[in-house]
Amino acid sequence: MTPAPKLLVLDCDGVLIDSEIISARMLVAELANFGVSIDLGYVAQRFLGRSYPTVLAEIRRDFGIDLPPAFEDQYRERLLDAFRRELQVMPGVPQVLDALAIPFCVATSSSPRRAEFSLQQVGLWDRLRNLTFTASEVARGKPALDLFLHAASRMGVPPRDCLVIEDSLTGIRAARAAGMAVWRFTGGSHMRGDTPPEPDDARPDLHFADFADFFRLAPELLAPELRRAT
Repeated sequence: MTPAPKLLVLDCDGVLIDSEIISARMLVAELANFGVSIDLGYVAQRFLGRSYPTVLAEIRRDFGIDLPPAFEDQYRERLLDAFRRELQVMPGVPQVLDALAIPFCVATSSSPRRAEFSLQQVGLWDRLRNLTFTASEVARGKPALDLFLHAASRMGVPPRDCLVIEDSLTGIRAARAAGMAVWRFTGGSHMRGDTPPEPDDARPDLHFADFADFFRLAPELLAPELRRAT
């Protein structure tokens, strides 16, 4: 029998918050202003789970365009405005965090400012402010293993005892490289419809689409007092 995990490591965008569809639509619209034509499928396949500097580098390479220096700041500000209007917590997430029997943390490719802003918008920041680790803290972002190893180290748990929840192939690759078990969450708005196929190096241990199913899939992670009450 596989030992129960001792730490739950959650991605932020597309797992804790339903943000990826907002970010993708905004990026498509902003790039169109500079003659770069991409669609949501392209964003999902190439950019999902990656840091903003990596996305810009790929755009420069693929389309031979140097975006103006102000593009990044303007994009970020417009995205945060969209988050103020539209961002929602993923259904069931607060209830899972309340009921977990093990510690949890967040490992995200978002910038520290965006992670804090996003989690504040959905009411999660107070409980996650000291448990959120971003790509800015490591040399290499996902799909490299650095961020997940950093999160595990900061939480004092060996990688083999961690369970990662990810939505992107990039994140799954990073978790696999770190030697961690990984489940793929497919319930975000950006995952509706066609999703990229999972290559061998990005296959999760399990798929789930609703956090309401989390403790049915992992009953050992439910707090003992709640187990006794059910």
